[in-house]
Amino acid sequence: MTSSCGVLNVLIVDDESNIRKTLSYCLEAEGHRVVAVAGSQDALREAKRNSFDIAFIDLRLEGENGMDLIPPLLAETPWMKVVVITANATIGTAVEAMRRGAADYIEKPFTSAQVRLLIRTLGHIRDLENEIAVLKEDRRRFAPESMMQSGNPEMQRIIETLQRAALSDAIILLRGESGTGKSIFARTIHNWSLRAKKPMMIVSCPAVPNELLESELFGHAKGAFTGAVKEHPGRIAACEGGTLFLDEIGDMALATQAKLLRFIQDKEYERLGETLSRQANVRIITATNVNLEQRVTDGRFREDLFYRINVISVSVPPLRERREDIMGIAEDFRNFFCLTNHKHIVGFDASAQKALLSYSWPGNIRELRNAVERAVILGTGDYITEDDLPESIVPTVGLPMVGDRIPLSVLEEIHIKKILAATSSIQEAAAVLGIDQATLWRRRKAYGI
Repeated sequence: MTSSCGVLNVLIVDDESNIRKTLSYCLEAEGHRVVAVAGSQDALREAKRNSFDIAFIDLRLEGENGMDLIPPLLAETPWMKVVVITANATIGTAVEAMRRGAADYIEKPFTSAQVRLLIRTLGHIRDLENEIAVLKEDRRRFAPESMMQSGNPEMQRIIETLQRAALSDAIILLRGESGTGKSIFARTIHNWSLRAKKPMMIVSCPAVPNELLESELFGHAKGAFTGAVKEHPGRIAACEGGTLFLDEIGDMALATQAKLLRFIQDKEYERLGETLSRQANVRIITATNVNLEQRVTDGRFREDLFYRINVISVSVPPLRERREDIMGIAEDFRNFFCLTNHKHIVGFDASAQKALLSYSWPGNIRELRNAVERAVILGTGDYITEDDLPESIVPTVGLPMVGDRIPLSVLEEIHIKKILAATSSIQEAAAVLGIDQATLWRRRKAYGI
């Protein structure tokens, strides 16, 4: 019977074959994956190739001190739980083991019941650590529940498709404009999947310089490059058994694309500065707001990688095409920001609702989130009114229009203000406007924005 903590990868290091066999049989009967070795060198070799959740280490290995193995193992996999096996447990031994990073110890002779209890306890701790990490990430990003409860027929079809796809290990490609909630969908797919109790890692490809993205994904050895003062496991190793979400994959450099393709095909990779091939069991979800087919044509995206990630492709519609969902999402944001800002605001009045439903939302859900957060913070009444919303959302009487007899600079200023309000960064705003960041900075300075 499999334990409630889910399947764990377990490493056993003991020079006694009977101990290795007994532990392996007990753990495999619980449904876990086990690798058993006799010495430190074999243990480190296995730890470099595979990511383990728990390691059992005998303190008295033949010609070696098992205590010395703990730090290098944890350097390979910092989240690993180490259990020391000892025939003569003392307080001093336990303290020294804990000081070096051990999580627990078990004394010989031990029973199968003791091993089962220990593995379930440590497995439960790993699950709780993963859940805490997810809760922290969810609190930081906040995904409105209404995102998965749409009144829009197209969105309903998309949600049903993702629910079915989540139960498989197929790669999913999420397409859509910036700010449509692709990262929210990726998190939800992970939570719906059989990997929900394992970690999910998010890597924003544009946010990491190309020269560092490879290290961020695959990790690096100490001294692999200037500044690599210690080993780095990488995001792939950190989400072993879970999900890796690559946001805006269209911005990934071609060299990194080649290594990602190899990992997708073979589930193998190397850290920077190493030649040893490592393995990882990770599900991939990707997202993009660009036309990948065009990038393939332009030679900026590998065609073979495109076909590998385009197994299940879903296009998330912009917010302006699902207006029936706007108020539900806005209410979720209102509740969240009222709680985090200790405000008591009942809802949106008629003027605010009209403004929210009439606006085109070029920045999609991200822009809606920013607008509601601002309204909650600045609002003084029981209801959010149109006066609490950003100027870019509330129509202004006499606002100049294209074709009016006015200087071009006036229209440019208005347009830049709206794009800045609808995007999350100067980099993104410059990309939308089709100008470089230095030019945008000069325009802002000229218009006093």
